[in-house]
Amino acid sequence: MKLNDNVSAVVVGGASGMGEATVRTLRSRGVKVAILDLNEERGASVAAETGASYFRADITNEESVLGAFEQARARNGQERILVATPGGGGLSYTAWRDGESGAIRRHDFQRFGRIVTLNLNGTFLCASIAAQGMMTLPIGTDGDKGVILMTSSVASQDGPAATIAYVAAKAGINGMTLSMARDLAPEAIRVNTLLPGNFETPLLSSVPANYKSGMRDWNLHPKRFGHPDEYATLALQIIENGYLNAALLRLDGGARV
Repeated sequence: MKLNDNVSAVVVGGASGMGEATVRTLRSRGVKVAILDLNEERGASVAAETGASYFRADITNEESVLGAFEQARARNGQERILVATPGGGGLSYTAWRDGESGAIRRHDFQRFGRIVTLNLNGTFLCASIAAQGMMTLPIGTDGDKGVILMTSSVASQDGPAATIAYVAAKAGINGMTLSMARDLAPEAIRVNTLLPGNFETPLLSSVPANYKSGMRDWNLHPKRFGHPDEYATLALQIIENGYLNAALLRLDGGARV
């Protein structure tokens, strides 16, 4: 897909981290960008800095997301690009023994559901709304009506301990990729998923320091956390490369957890 000021994009989670970097990179190519995010202060700030538009969206709430897409389309027109970067989790085992009391505990079921809803359900909701809108468009000169890029994680394949809910949710996104690409292929909509490794994002700040200190060693090279603009650079290459479809692409410095 050729990127210019005739193209509109929606970036879910575009107020920070990899989403923000993607907003900035798309804007550098002239693309009209709508940021959908729950963080109003940060979203408005990024929009003001980049010339994007910000619309508040709670991706766990269908009415909120539908309203945000409607506002974005009223401002920029129907999007041809969706980049969905929402995510969040936390550390908890399936079940474990308390180190002090010896009591056997299990993962809080409500918390498990919230993590799956945020990562998996929220991503599907945004993708399905975007796909429905893209289907109204004519096929572009590049052969696409639109491109959907979802965000999973290398954790979905490597299965680190104490991340069971996050792993389940992100593995669900992997599983959706080929099925969604098959669903939307007759409409000339491509679907791909990026699997980032450990990136310098607000999500990483929630990881305990003693756990985070060893995470860099998971990488082969370079032994550092990824930069959000490295995600954004690859995201644009995926959008522009019209032959790339139904793919899962790791971006992780060769990390294996």
